[in-house]
Amino acid sequence: MGVETPQRLASAAPISRRAPARRAKPLDRPSRLKLWLRRRRGLLRPAALGLVALAGVIGTGAAIWAADPAGRAQALIEDVSDISRRLGLSIQRVEIVGRQNTPLDMISAALGVSRGDPLLGFSLEAARARLETIAWVQRAHIERRLPETLIIRIEERRPFAIWQRDGRFVVIDRAGRVIAQDRLDQFGPLPLIVGPGANLAAATLHEMLLNETEVANRVQALVRIGERRWNLKLHSGTDVLLPEGAEAAAVTRLAALQREQQLLDRPLVAIDMRLPDRLVLRQAAAPVPETPRPTGARRGA
Repeated sequence: MGVETPQRLASAAPISRRAPARRAKPLDRPSRLKLWLRRRRGLLRPAALGLVALAGVIGTGAAIWAADPAGRAQALIEDVSDISRRLGLSIQRVEIVGRQNTPLDMISAALGVSRGDPLLGFSLEAARARLETIAWVQRAHIERRLPETLIIRIEERRPFAIWQRDGRFVVIDRAGRVIAQDRLDQFGPLPLIVGPGANLAAATLHEMLLNETEVANRVQALVRIGERRWNLKLHSGTDVLLPEGAEAAAVTRLAALQREQQLLDRPLVAIDMRLPDRLVLRQAAAPVPETPRPTGARRGA
């Protein structure tokens, strides 16, 4: 078989000069992504600005952190505050949940913000710590709710007793912390405790008395003696001297004596229960009768 020359190849398979037919170009329809972007074009611009600003803050913050350690925190706070203003995130409402007795002016001072301040321009943790320095506040929680609301959740201490100290009366909670010093009548009837250290130890004795209503209903005050033991001051004026470290047994015994002998209704000055094997009752001294004067005696005679 011979080798075909280029001339023979050209005659065997001539190339057509007619151009192939082109396909019809489809209509240029926008994709779903383009439609979605067009519809949300007005929202994307503020978001993009926010991202750009945030990136600027991060870059600026990194530079400040490296160059000026002393002023880095304040500078970052100022930058975040500026972004908050630009995005329209400012404090317009403050919602307080759980407040009953905590003064509003104290809450406002602890927060340290005003209406119109940047919502992102302050530390939630620092504000929470300041709130918890208020006597009434046991725990606090703060959260931001965009675009304009601060929510303050407060757990308050509960009034437990009125403590008389140094001639003054204050309200304390169960742990003995002073939570109010004026308008004490607004908290309703509370137990009265007296003496140094009474605020720290009264809760345990009070629980004992609640189990013995015959005694509790007659108690006017719990009096701490020498920061070691207790006296019960009754409404009748009687003092009940309880033993140190054995208050529960003494209160139970006292309730039994009341049920059996109406001991607490007697006109006694004191009931001494400090000795484990005996009960000492002290009665009021009988009044000394006045000596009658002779009717016929002269004055100065």
